[in-house]
Amino acid sequence: MLSAAAPSFPFGSRALLPPPPRRGAALRRARVSALGGGGEGEAGRILDPRATPFQILGLDATACYSAAQLKAAFRTRVKEFHPDVCKNPENADLIIRRVIEAYQMLSGNQEMMVERNNVDPFDEPECEARDIFVNELLCIGTGCPYSCVKRAPHVFSFSDDIGTARALSQGNGEDDLVQLAVGQCPRKCIYYVTPCQRTILEDVLSSVLMAPYDLAEAAVLDSLLTKAKFENNRYMKPKRGAKSSSDYVDWM
Repeated sequence: MLSAAAPSFPFGSRALLPPPPRRGAALRRARVSALGGGGEGEAGRILDPRATPFQILGLDATACYSAAQLKAAFRTRVKEFHPDVCKNPENADLIIRRVIEAYQMLSGNQEMMVERNNVDPFDEPECEARDIFVNELLCIGTGCPYSCVKRAPHVFSFSDDIGTARALSQGNGEDDLVQLAVGQCPRKCIYYVTPCQRTILEDVLSSVLMAPYDLAEAAVLDSLLTKAKFENNRYMKPKRGAKSSSDYVDWM
């Protein structure tokens, strides 16, 4: 019985077949693409200088959105790309800056952002930090022996829902009673912030307090507070230029 002739290969050995693609290399290419490499993926669209605020937040420009929907879109982007949460932090800082700018422009702070040339308030504070923000995740509330509500009731009060302290009025950074309350807080959960920083921090905090509790957003809040405290301590008032006069003076 004749057997089928074995196929012949050059050089007396089997032809070398191309190796299968490595899965790790494909995943690395996918990560680079997702982070904006080559202009692909969500990150690439966010980093596109032609992107509108609606595109950055993943919204339809032809639709009408409520404040709650804008907050939800902002929180989704922050959770996805924040450096402390994102597994691939390449370009994450720039992406978050673009997301913050887009949210501020769409949520009513457009005039302030245009005047400041779209500067991230956590990188470059727009003014001295005189507003008050309470991190309610750390606040003891009514059981605090050094209650800020007792120290400065004209600025702080207890919330009705969870019993933690929160600021009712702003711009009281130089108030002696407020400074006493901040200095005596046992949990160090009261911060001096700028108005732009406070707007973002309050939005992130409100989403963290919503059930179910989100550890990723809590990490984002802590990171923003640390950055705000550091940059606010470095802030210096713009120096006034020396007055000059064009009047001619005859010294002779």
